[in-house]
Amino acid sequence: MSIHLRRITPDEHLGFIREVSAPGSTFPTTVSFLQTPAWAKVKPEWTSESLGWFEGTELIGVGLVLYRLLPHVSRLGLRSSLAYLPEGPVLDWTRPDVPELLTALAKHARERGAFGLRIGPTLPHQSWGPETIKTAIADPAITRLSQATADHTDHAATRLANQLRSLGWKAPKDGEGFQAGQPKFNFQLPLTVVDEESGERRQKTPDELLKGMNQLWRRNIKKADKSGVEVTRGTRDDLAAFHTAYLETAARDGFTGRPLSYFQTMWDALTDEDPDRMRVYLARHEGELVAATTWVGVGRHCWYSYGASTNAKREVRGSNAIQWQMIQDSLAAGGEVYDLRGITEGVAEDDPEIGLIQFKVGTGGQAVSYVGEWDLPLIWPVHRAFTLYMERRAGKKPTA
Repeated sequence: MSIHLRRITPDEHLGFIREVSAPGSTFPTTVSFLQTPAWAKVKPEWTSESLGWFEGTELIGVGLVLYRLLPHVSRLGLRSSLAYLPEGPVLDWTRPDVPELLTALAKHARERGAFGLRIGPTLPHQSWGPETIKTAIADPAITRLSQATADHTDHAATRLANQLRSLGWKAPKDGEGFQAGQPKFNFQLPLTVVDEESGERRQKTPDELLKGMNQLWRRNIKKADKSGVEVTRGTRDDLAAFHTAYLETAARDGFTGRPLSYFQTMWDALTDEDPDRMRVYLARHEGELVAATTWVGVGRHCWYSYGASTNAKREVRGSNAIQWQMIQDSLAAGGEVYDLRGITEGVAEDDPEIGLIQFKVGTGGQAVSYVGEWDLPLIWPVHRAFTLYMERRAGKKPTA
């Protein structure tokens, strides 16, 4: 049966996402919140459209495409956009007709006048468990996680990467870090396990998750509890308190923070689509804010999206307490994965980001590399100019 691609309504788009991300679904790909129709409202500087792939009359995949007319391209006198599907499209990447699906997408983007197309399939390629990561960090001969033998490699993801190359797609040079867009390497805590008695997959219990954490994490969670740290869910009004702590974190860690209006727009867009799509958490000690985070959930997948901690009272371990609350609440929401989002793959002792992976590995989770983001040039001279521009920008500190 022939495949065709056309624009769809936000309701059709959201309906498909709800179906394939629901508990019990066997859809093999993570459905990212960056591919929900609501995300277009979070990025008003981009134009957007929802696309659907159909096999006959059956909707088999969707994608949120963001288009942006980039300033450096405009200065060349060309009215051409980058077509970008962050952590998308939402397709079953194990299908044998993936090349046909991608060819249809490229044809559509070219007809829209795009000079280039970028996708980011959320198909896990490799994963490294906590013991493997700790061994890699301790080995001076290993400076990047990809140099350590992965605990698991998904052959469907390897096949997809080979298909992309054969179709002319290229992986951005900085795809392993943050500069290319969405990070290729992420840290995830599985919330499910195969039951030894029944052989069926079930959610882990809070006790099982605690036992999977390292001793430092368990001790810090207990310390926060004994110190009287209280974690609560906030409302939109509490984004201001979160943002104050977030800017304090930005100043301490040396990145440029986003304005409060960004988080308010994100809240309004996501919660309008689903009242429980986004949450804000606040950890307080004796009434004083010590940590704050934002959480996003789409079906079986939950994300820790932004985090902040104050410089004061770090000894009460508010950051551990707030993470533990979000993990437990992700279980209650039916989550199967708690995603701590991006990491860089550097594991050398002097790597500037080593503290981030060390903090996250304490949860007992795993580092996961997706297939990564891939570019398809549609207008070669313009795409080359864009690539050179991005390479010049690569040395700049990204906004967290």
